[in-house]
Amino acid sequence: MELYLGVMSGTSLDGIDIALTDLSGQPKLLAHYFSALPEDLRTELLNLCQSGDDELARAALASNAWAECVAAGVKQLLTQQQLKPSDIRAIGSHGQTIRHEPKRGFSLQIGSPALLAERCGISVVADFRSRDIAAGGQGAPLVPAFHQQLFTDSVTPRALVNIGGFSNLSLLTPGSDVLGFDCGPGNALMDAWIRLHRGQSYDANGDWAANGTVNGALLKQFLQDPFFAQQGPKSTGREYFHPAWLQAQLKQFGQPLAAADIQATLCALTAHSISRALLDNQPHCEQLLICGGGAHNHYLRTLLQGALPQIDVTSTQALGVDPDWLEAMAFAWFAQCCLHGTPANRPAVTGARGLRILGAIYPA
Repeated sequence: MELYLGVMSGTSLDGIDIALTDLSGQPKLLAHYFSALPEDLRTELLNLCQSGDDELARAALASNAWAECVAAGVKQLLTQQQLKPSDIRAIGSHGQTIRHEPKRGFSLQIGSPALLAERCGISVVADFRSRDIAAGGQGAPLVPAFHQQLFTDSVTPRALVNIGGFSNLSLLTPGSDVLGFDCGPGNALMDAWIRLHRGQSYDANGDWAANGTVNGALLKQFLQDPFFAQQGPKSTGREYFHPAWLQAQLKQFGQPLAAADIQATLCALTAHSISRALLDNQPHCEQLLICGGGAHNHYLRTLLQGALPQIDVTSTQALGVDPDWLEAMAFAWFAQCCLHGTPANRPAVTGARGLRILGAIYPA
């Protein structure tokens, strides 16, 4: 076996996923561990997505706190699996994105990889996005390369959508290179709206949205945002789709709506931005696989299936891969690619000038 730990903390800011992955052959998930972010750290990370006072020091302290949370989770997982640090080839750590602005030449993930290596006694590979951006790419999405590794079929054209805070598509066509791009908001706007109105961190199963009514006129207005008409390569984040974007949209709409109806319409925005992008770019797709937190939003999945009646919409679990751990597994794979000297970006996806080896290595 060739064991790696993949660490992922996504834009939903719910917590840290750690995936113990065997990469001696086809990637295989052996065990996993989830560590919820302390509420004060979650709040600070969310605040760091925008400019503020003393943000350099605050970012450095948050980076260290995040690494300490990961190190504690790694130790728990190794203890549970009766493994030693020396059994693990490396940790692939995505870190926590606090700014993603490729048009300005940077994407910033914090996570103190040196501190993580020191605490765990395991080599850490981090900073996966910056080399692609240096080569003129978006630095995102990166995961289509891993999706291609796991899910490409010799016959069936299929797509995979990762729905976290934001959603990104991977288009897998037999005999062709993988294509992919960010579609737009995933859960981020829905999470912000339910936190504002109901004090909940997310809409479990999409139940609140399901109790509302989609407002077609507001949905049409949402979809007129220029981002949705752009062709890939493209990526997005909280720098673009944030609560102030939503408030501006509602002010422009000018008609009062029930909070549940707005939640339902935000869910429809996620579904329609995904389905429209899929039909525009892979019209002969036969299967759409869902991973990420959105795989558990029953209302969202119902809307997706309704928008894609000719396509089998299902979870990656249908192919034996847990949708909650796929992205963490991907960063274990990225770490292996870096250590093996294998390019892991896909220029057709990110827009980079060519293949590049991604990541920076912090030896144990």
